[in-house]
Amino acid sequence: MQKYSCETHIDHALDMHVAETGEFPMMNLLNEEEKLSTVCSYCEEQATYIVSSK
Repeated sequence: MQKYSCETHIDHALDMHVAETGEFPMMNLLNEEEKLSTVCSYCEEQATYIVSSK
């Protein structure tokens, strides 16, 4: 499972990952190139983080 998140929704993305998978999530910053073409999974803002399983 992968979710992209902006600064505003990072807490929600982490909580949702735990609720859906029961696992501790990994949170990584997107590189500058990925940021340009990726939007938050919860709004239309530019994503800053990717939340995923190990």
